[in-house]
Amino acid sequence: MTTAFETYELGSTPLKNRIAMAPMTRSRATAPHGTATETMATYYAQRAGAGLIISEGIQPSAVGQGYTNTPGLHSADQVASWKPVTASVHENGGVIYAQLMHTGRVGHPSLVPDGLHPVGPSPVTAAGQVYTYEGMQAFVEPRELSEDEIAQTISDFADAARNAIEAGFDGVEIHGANGYLIHQFLAPNSNIRTDGWGGSVEGRIRFGVEVATAVAAAIGAEKVGFRISPGALFNDIQDDINLEATYGALVAKLAPLGLAYLHIVESADRELTNTLRATWSGTLVLNPNTVPEPTGPETLALIENGTTDLVSFGALFLANPDLPARLAAGGPFNTPDRSSFYGGDAAGYIDYPTLNDLAAVADVMDRA
Repeated sequence: MTTAFETYELGSTPLKNRIAMAPMTRSRATAPHGTATETMATYYAQRAGAGLIISEGIQPSAVGQGYTNTPGLHSADQVASWKPVTASVHENGGVIYAQLMHTGRVGHPSLVPDGLHPVGPSPVTAAGQVYTYEGMQAFVEPRELSEDEIAQTISDFADAARNAIEAGFDGVEIHGANGYLIHQFLAPNSNIRTDGWGGSVEGRIRFGVEVATAVAAAIGAEKVGFRISPGALFNDIQDDINLEATYGALVAKLAPLGLAYLHIVESADRELTNTLRATWSGTLVLNPNTVPEPTGPETLALIENGTTDLVSFGALFLANPDLPARLAAGGPFNTPDRSSFYGGDAAGYIDYPTLNDLAAVADVMDRA
């Protein structure tokens, strides 16, 4: 029986286990430059016990930023700032992929440089608000991307992937989930185009497929993952009622590219996951649907029964930097502090204790 604690070959990259750290926005990069910090290097190094770390969302272009204090990979300064982060992970025996996240219509003009405006497949405003440096503000109507701008955006993803490799990342994950730009192209409520980039299922999946194709050509398919969230309602997305038609077609188009993995954020039922798994012959990373609870230790059974190759953990990894060791030991587990998820300082970021920290404190107490 395969277990989560066995090694795994991800393309040509060996992983020490089958436990992945899911990408999580933490909003602790510098503003307005979007550069990584020394504290971020500490954060990721602490979690290098993962078989695979997938970074927080990193914007591939200036207009792709949708939140405060999120990092980029589209300038020389940003590339340079990530090198100590990746080096710290590698020095601690870890593997780290950069998640490339263009937020599309999710954002606000105040979050991007003057003269830029949030963009999307169609001029359809998302319901809701976003946190900005001036507080909560309503989403605005995005500017519809032209054909030339779509081509440039695809090129931006490829350039950012090259920058990620230059910065020392082992690969990249393309964010096609959670209501961001690629997902906006997939969903019929945010993509009302009637040209070759919308309308039919084939048109709506085209942008994601072409981004993956361009990124694979730029850095090698074996270094590229792709994340999807069929049925997720994040950011006012209403997926196609026939999820199998849309995502089955998308996965069928991605499969021949030879990507490193497909990462499914499970919002729909397990049956759809199993259907997509049958279409996808490569590595599957699964963030299982455990709502309302965070992904917990019981999900390791999904590796043992063959449902997935790797399981990704979000909030539990955020609060437990040595999560693989804790999973192997059966706990205990720190409780995530939601108040410090986004923005702030070291508190709730790099100060969660490890098992060794707890043992040291207990030893001191015993000696007192």
